[in-house]
Amino acid sequence: MGRRIMVTGCSGAGKSTLARQIGAALNIPVTHLDRLYWRPGWVPAPPEEFRAAVAEAASTDSWVIDGNYSKTFDLRLPFADTVVLLDASRYVCLFRAVRRQLREWGQETQAAGCVSKIDAELVKWIWQWPGRRPLMLQRIAAGAPSARQVLLRSPREVSAFLQRLR
Repeated sequence: MGRRIMVTGCSGAGKSTLARQIGAALNIPVTHLDRLYWRPGWVPAPPEEFRAAVAEAASTDSWVIDGNYSKTFDLRLPFADTVVLLDASRYVCLFRAVRRQLREWGQETQAAGCVSKIDAELVKWIWQWPGRRPLMLQRIAAGAPSARQVLLRSPREVSAFLQRLR
């Protein structure tokens, strides 16, 4: 396993959880892109600030970076030695997003000043994820051709992946 690991996939697939688990197993820092992107009140960061923060995180010697934000693939993929794509079904992702909303009701867990929420835009994103998968795989292959590419489709596959890390 490498020391620069990108974790991507559908919302609700478990990216942040897996990133924390990888970071703990390998004792390397974890960066959650949601925390770099969102300002209080769910206001997006200015694009240049967000890209600069992502570039800074990706330029270090070791990292786990989770999140999609495909407009920053060019900043992460060239440095990644491992790319993990979580590919849970849309039903699993929707269930997990709703469960997270209920569990984190009123909390600021994804980013400072951003109270956990689920809205129509998120539901639409999750529902349309299967259509985005081929482009995502193509972009990963093109942007990180020498990186180890790991596709995880089920909790069992995630568990086996984590076992191999330990």
